[in-house]
Amino acid sequence: MKGEVILAKSAGFCFGVRRAVDTVYEQIRSNDSDRKIYTFGPIIHNTEVVNDLKDKGAEPVEEADLERIRGQILIIRSHGVSRRIYEKARALDIRVVDATCPFVKKIHEIADEESTRGRILVIIGDAAHPEVQGILGWAGEDAVVIRDEEEAMALNLEKSARITVVAQTTFNSNKFNNIVEIINKKGYDIRVINTICNATRVRQKEASSVAKQVDTMLVIGDRHSSNTQKLFDICKAYCKDTYYIQTVKDLNEQNLQSGIRVGITAGASTPNNIIQEVFLTCQKKKISNR
Repeated sequence: MKGEVILAKSAGFCFGVRRAVDTVYEQIRSNDSDRKIYTFGPIIHNTEVVNDLKDKGAEPVEEADLERIRGQILIIRSHGVSRRIYEKARALDIRVVDATCPFVKKIHEIADEESTRGRILVIIGDAAHPEVQGILGWAGEDAVVIRDEEEAMALNLEKSARITVVAQTTFNSNKFNNIVEIINKKGYDIRVINTICNATRVRQKEASSVAKQVDTMLVIGDRHSSNTQKLFDICKAYCKDTYYIQTVKDLNEQNLQSGIRVGITAGASTPNNIIQEVFLTCQKKKISNR
């Protein structure tokens, strides 16, 4: 129907992100000690949430800051961290509250077990992303990160190599399958464990379904959010007028022309209040133009 606004059902916080954010707020509420609360990096890739937590006393820190926060409280973000961070924190009497997404934690266990057995871990994902950086910290010295089909074709290990393939939890499902197919043809002793979380698969499937039905697609999320960027790429393939926005302030007349059908989805780190504000604004605009 012309003028309709369609919101993807799975838009917004996934289980792991909600759990991590709730953990920080709960720690802030319940902390009755002299210890200050810190998060390892931004707890999620959303500026609004991170700034709100900072205002309430939970400051993001990096590995170089651990000495400075000796004896305090450190919450591990949903993306997870390497084994080295836990060891450093323990040595500095830092109380660690682990909010790593359970699906990411499972990849850490796989990486640790497989590398201990002498298998080379091949991680399909973005090497610069904190989740992948964390996985590498459990995967042994020979681990390899592959982000696209071109790098998969360039993979050149010993023919006798035994490899185990995993994926960043938010990786594009179709792209993962394409990369695995390329690696499979190289003849290695290969074990493939698809670690893309189900919430990601559902979100990507719904995003593509909505994008096919609309004239304009809005993808809401922080500019630093990897999973939101992947949603944007997926939607853009089906709807040429796809826009990446962070908040309702980024909406403009081009996004909301009267008589067109608008679709909305959002990344796993996008709070519900931001999604609802965009959705309601779109609805009001469409109604006023009728």
